[in-house]
Amino acid sequence: MKNEASLTGTVFLSKLISQYAHIHEKTVGKTADEYIRQLGLRTGEWIEGFYGDRNHEWTVDRYAEVIVDLKNSIGGDFYISAVYPDHVVVKARKCPFGEAVKDAPHLCHMTSSVFGGIASRKFGYSKVSLRERIALGDLGCEVAIYFQPTEKEEGDVYENLQHTPDQGDPFSWEEETIALLHEQLKQSDELVMKLLEELEGLRGQV
Repeated sequence: MKNEASLTGTVFLSKLISQYAHIHEKTVGKTADEYIRQLGLRTGEWIEGFYGDRNHEWTVDRYAEVIVDLKNSIGGDFYISAVYPDHVVVKARKCPFGEAVKDAPHLCHMTSSVFGGIASRKFGYSKVSLRERIALGDLGCEVAIYFQPTEKEEGDVYENLQHTPDQGDPFSWEEETIALLHEQLKQSDELVMKLLEELEGLRGQV
């Protein structure tokens, strides 16, 4: 069977993640942003391991190269727009989540926390401004990452983030975070079950 659009594992996974994120945001509200942020911080630390010894110092140029490479490695089309001593600007023609990101714009916080977390661990501070976002209808994405406090523009601040201790796992979540996540997911499940019951009731009336 021929489809106009190719179905691949990446396309399927992107759609699956974006739809889960969409449902999660609808059921737990703003709390979903914090989950995305925490996941991005941990994922960013994990990704750092693919780019050499985490204790090695990076230049601003190296940082820009890494964040572009990591995005392109997972299906994005990012490129360096500008590099300055105090900040870098990267742009994208394509999001790793594809068009599916428009279903869950808050997934952009994943980009913010991955970029910001890496910068904070390498330079001690970062402020990430999502200037343009495909998720919100822009033709491309534009992200500025500052390495020093600035009032030039609004953004998400990340500072004094530490690496997980040697032999540790950045995906080892604190007990309080797990408990909160469990409670919120329980509420999500209860809401979904209630909706299913209502749909069954409506079907019975047809």
